Amino acid sequence: MKTLKQSPRTSVAMVTLGCARNDVDSEELAARLDAGGFQLVPDATDADVIVVNTCGFIDQAKKDSIDTLLEASDQKANGRAQAVVAVGCMAERYGDELAEALPEADAVLSFDDYPDISKRLRSILAGGHIEAHKPQDRRTLLPLAPIKRSAKRVKSTGRRRLTSGPYSPLKIASGCDRRCAFCAIPAFRGSYISRPVEEVIEEAEWLVQEGVKEVMLVSENTSSYGKDLGDRRGLIKLLRELNDVPGLERVRVSYLQPAEIYPGLLETMASLEHVMSYFDISFQHASASVLRRMRRFGDEENFLKLLETVRQLDPQSGARSNFIVGFPGETEEEFETLCDFVQEARLDVMGVFAYSDEEGTEGEKLEGHLPDDVIADRTRILTDLVTQMMDQRAAERVGEEVSVLIESLDENSVVGRAEHQGPEVDGETRIEDADPQELRVGDIVKAKVVDSFGADLVAKQG
Repeated sequence: MKTLKQSPRTSVAMVTLGCARNDVDSEELAARLDAGGFQLVPDATDADVIVVNTCGFIDQAKKDSIDTLLEASDQKANGRAQAVVAVGCMAERYGDELAEALPEADAVLSFDDYPDISKRLRSILAGGHIEAHKPQDRRTLLPLAPIKRSAKRVKSTGRRRLTSGPYSPLKIASGCDRRCAFCAIPAFRGSYISRPVEEVIEEAEWLVQEGVKEVMLVSENTSSYGKDLGDRRGLIKLLRELNDVPGLERVRVSYLQPAEIYPGLLETMASLEHVMSYFDISFQHASASVLRRMRRFGDEENFLKLLETVRQLDPQSGARSNFIVGFPGETEEEFETLCDFVQEARLDVMGVFAYSDEEGTEGEKLEGHLPDDVIADRTRILTDLVTQMMDQRAAERVGEEVSVLIESLDENSVVGRAEHQGPEVDGETRIEDADPQELRVGDIVKAKVVDSFGADLVAKQG
C-alpha cells in the first residue's frame, strides 16, 4: 500500500455542517488536532486532510453531508488534499454502511474515535486502514438512571475557535432522554449527560478572553440540564453563574421543551441582566392528539398560556419555534389547529418542516402516513402563513427601543442583532445613520426600530 507523504505540520481543514452543537464539536476536535501537532487551516484547498463534520438529522442534511464529502474527494483528486475523513452525526449513525456507500472517503470515524483523532489521522496518512464502526444505540452505553451517569462523564479537553466574531455557541450537555416518535437523535447521540457548572463557566470565561460577548447555550434538550447532576432545576443555577461572568454581555438559551419548563425558569431568564429574554421553545405542533402520537405533551391552549406568561414577564421578549407538518395520521382539523396556533402565537421566527420517516423511529411504523402531495400542500400553506405572521410580528416592533450587538460593519452599513434575534436564523438589525468609524464589532448600541423587512429590522441610534 502506498504511503502518503507527511509534512512536519500536516494541515487540516474542518468543514462543519448542521447545528451549533456540531460547531462546538468541530472546535473541540480542532483543539485535539492542534495539540496533536496538526496545523488548522480555514480553506480546504490548502489542507492535507479534510475532515467533514456531518449532520444526520433530516434527509436534506444527509444529502448536504454526502455532497460535501464528494466535493472534498474531488479536491483530493485534483488538489493538495491527501485524505478525506467523515466524522459527526451521519458518520456515527451509519458507520460501516456509509463507508461502503462512499468509498471516496478514506475513513468514517465514530464519536469514540474523537479522543484519539490525531492518531487516527496520522494512521490514515501513513496508508493505514481504519475499519468503520457498526452503529449501535448509544443510549445503551450509559445507565438508565440519569444520576448514575456521572462516572461516565468525559471532561472537555478544550476548544480552538474556528471562527471569529462576538458570538459563540456553548455546549452545556449532550444526548437526549426523550423518545419523540419522529426523532432518531437519541439513538446516535446517546442519553442525556450534563457538563458540570464549573466546567461550563470555565469555558465561558475562556470565550470572553477570545473576544466573545454573547454565548448561546446549546444541547439536544437544554431544559433537562442538571437532572443527572442531582439538580432538576440546574439550568437556573447555571444561568445565575453565567450572568456574573465578567465581560459576558449576553447569554442566550436554545431549545427548551415546553413540557420541561418548570416554575421559576421563565422568571429567571426574564430577570437576569445578561440573560436574554429569548425563548426558543420546541412546540413541533399544536394539536393535542398529534402531539400524543409524537410522544410529546401539550396543546394549543397551554402553549398560548405559556407564551402569555413570557410576554407578561417581558413584553419585548423574543420567541421562536419549529413545526412538523404531515405527521402520520394528521387530519385536516388537526392541521387547522396548528394554523390557528401560528396566527395566535405571535412568534418572531418559525421553522416549518415536512414530515419524512427517519430510520429506526416509532413514526416510521405508525399507521396513517399521508400522501406526499398532501404533505407538500400543507407545508406550502403553513410556510406562507408563517411568513406572513413573521412579517407582522417584526412590524409590531417598529417603535421599540432595542440593544444591538454589532456583528459586521463597513463604510456603508452597520449590522447586528437585537436581543430577541438569535444568531444566523432569526433575522438581523441594520442601524441607519451610524458612523462605522465610531463603532467596533462586538459593541452593543441602543437604537430605535424604524422599519422592518421580513424578520429583519431597521433601527436608528439615539
